Amino acid sequence: MATVTLKGNPFQTVGNLPAVGSQAADFVLTGAGLADVSLADFAGSRLVLNIFPSVDTPTCATSVRKFNQALSSLQNTKVLCISADLPFAQARFCGAEGLEAVQNGSSFRSSFGQDYGVTFADGPLRGLLSRAVVVIDTDGKVLHTEQVAETADEPSYEAALAVLA
Repeated sequence: MATVTLKGNPFQTVGNLPAVGSQAADFVLTGAGLADVSLADFAGSRLVLNIFPSVDTPTCATSVRKFNQALSSLQNTKVLCISADLPFAQARFCGAEGLEAVQNGSSFRSSFGQDYGVTFADGPLRGLLSRAVVVIDTDGKVLHTEQVAETADEPSYEAALAVLA
């Protein structure tokens, strides 16, 4: 379990992020039009998993915007924004913001949060996903992980993008 905070109050996640150098666990999320989205869909591309509690919070929304902007300068890289929000809410947000580079995946009927160790185990956000970033290479190997210690803080975009330079 990882310990993270929300406004200074400590909470646990159900596990830990995958180890750098390990093979990324397969997943199936729910994407646009309620279609399945899996790790296999990104085979041959580098992939940034931008994981967060809800797109309807300021910090989460900022991370989607910043990763969307970063994609314009990255070759063979995709960003999958993952939360427990329904796919309709994710699509509404990206449509309203004009964010077309990132893709969305909902964990609402998935074991993703358990498999990647990011589901909050306790506290007011119990059942939602903690803020984290996982970067995966073209062969499915984990290049970088960050479990953001304070949920209200943004991830280190620079650290995630540096492994893709």
